Amino acid sequence: MPLQYEGVLAEHAAVRDDAGVFDVSHLGRFTMVGPGADDIVQRLLCNDITEIKPGQAQYTMSLNDNGGVIDDIIVWRWDNDDSWVLPNGANQDRVLAAFDGAAPDEVVVEDRRSDTVLLAVQGPNAPAVIERVVGSSPKRFRVARAEYGGRPLWMAGTGYTGEKGGELAVPHDTAPGLLAAIIEAGATPCGLGARDSLRLEMGYPLWGQDLDEETTPVEAGLSWVVGWDSEFIGKEVLVAQRDGGVPKRLVGFVVEDHGVPRHGYAIRAGDSEGVVASGNYSPALGAGIGMGYLAPDPGAAIELLEIEMRGEWVKAKVVDPPFI
Repeated sequence: MPLQYEGVLAEHAAVRDDAGVFDVSHLGRFTMVGPGADDIVQRLLCNDITEIKPGQAQYTMSLNDNGGVIDDIIVWRWDNDDSWVLPNGANQDRVLAAFDGAAPDEVVVEDRRSDTVLLAVQGPNAPAVIERVVGSSPKRFRVARAEYGGRPLWMAGTGYTGEKGGELAVPHDTAPGLLAAIIEAGATPCGLGARDSLRLEMGYPLWGQDLDEETTPVEAGLSWVVGWDSEFIGKEVLVAQRDGGVPKRLVGFVVEDHGVPRHGYAIRAGDSEGVVASGNYSPALGAGIGMGYLAPDPGAAIELLEIEMRGEWVKAKVVDPPFI
């Protein structure tokens, strides 16, 4: 996926105001099908797959023994013991290998990144675009099967922008025609730059910056992703942090003066310090926004912090994401 087509600001605006399409085929995806597949998903991921019904999708995470985030993941649950698991692109091989290694012979684990293309159609008019092209559009966090050009199409009402729409997977030979039809129906091609500014305005974390193996969902403010009544790898650490506090905490902020915070910039608030995890310019707010970790945990009462930008400490207002 390129950084931009027409330009980051124009593509960002297209998604917020109309509809945009991203080729996100780099993202991971594989199937888990067969007796016991749900048990593997339940044990290897921290959310509770039994909390959703067949036909729904779920945001979840793969954790290590210390509760650190190996990856954040979407699961498309088609039926009992029949799901697609969608990790980040950089983690596809590792996550797939873990599931394959844990699966009994009755469960078929099959890579689908190698034989499908994944398109994300996002924006207030995205459902109408999808419906014009495919004949139907998935509801929020629902999955559905359809056909395009006589070939199978899998879709879910998920995305990474905070807008309506969905993600559509099709075999390679169908993809060029589908993408052309989506653009003809009114969607603007969008690149990685707009994808990053859109997700940050919503406070969505990026693995490798806001999430990593040294950071737990509790520290990241994502306790709602945890199925506390289920059993999964790393649970004991999360329970201890939930009940006893965290050593660091993710905070969101809006720069009060000029300047755009960037990944790695130093931040401080009272006796706490850290670095910016994600930072960018928000077209919606016309200001720099970001998220970063402060240690020790400064507490919920924090209202201001400072960011070191070009040798100066700039004030920023602490805001709980989403920013818009």
